Amino acid sequence: MLLIPAIDLKDGHCVRLLQGDMNAATTFSEDPAAMARRWVDAGARRLHLVDLNGAFAGKPVNESAVKAILREVGDEIPVQLGGGIRDLDTIERYLDDGLSWIIIGTAAVKNPGFMKDACSAFGGHIIVGLDAKDGKVATDGWSKLTGHEVIDLARKFEDYGVEAVVYTDIGRDGMLTGINIEATVALARALSIPVIASGGLSDIADIERLCAVQGEGVAGVICGRSIYTGALDFAAAQARADLLNGAPA
Repeated sequence: MLLIPAIDLKDGHCVRLLQGDMNAATTFSEDPAAMARRWVDAGARRLHLVDLNGAFAGKPVNESAVKAILREVGDEIPVQLGGGIRDLDTIERYLDDGLSWIIIGTAAVKNPGFMKDACSAFGGHIIVGLDAKDGKVATDGWSKLTGHEVIDLARKFEDYGVEAVVYTDIGRDGMLTGINIEATVALARALSIPVIASGGLSDIADIERLCAVQGEGVAGVICGRSIYTGALDFAAAQARADLLNGAPA
């Protein structure tokens, strides 16, 4: 079970939102590269970046902060990024900068042809981000709820060749109310590609519950507010996950 620290970028700073509300942002650091270093030093094996401004603007906004993070830790661990990625040129530029995976969310739902082209052009580097509430997919920084069932869309994108699905329960994100294990497992069982859980991670008990379902295809979890507030000790949690899943400490 891979614990993946999230670095959410807003106006060049590292923040966390409550349920995707840009007006409910807590700034945890004005130096995202230093924050990236902190998590790598704590034992992180992958980082999850989100360009929050980009998600709403529909184009990259925090690219300079992304590059600073890559300069700091990009040679040590893989880094994935989502938010505002709407065209193949942007994907190519970000991969050239050193990102390992690009996460496509809103554009995948609104323009499946773009998603198909991305998987074809950049095979092995594309992850789909599906944000859902009550099983329905949301887009545009979670501001719009669609009629699409998350499992149906995930299966379609799996056929296109995505590497994994980042599945976020937007009703829980940033609320520290616990991962929606049931919905995450249901999605993982419907797919053969890995699912990365996201939204609501609160404490070590969540990690233990996730480790118990790793065999269903839940390969990792995005760690956000809980590791920034101290509700979850990242290094201790990853060590616990390794122990439960039989990985070397």
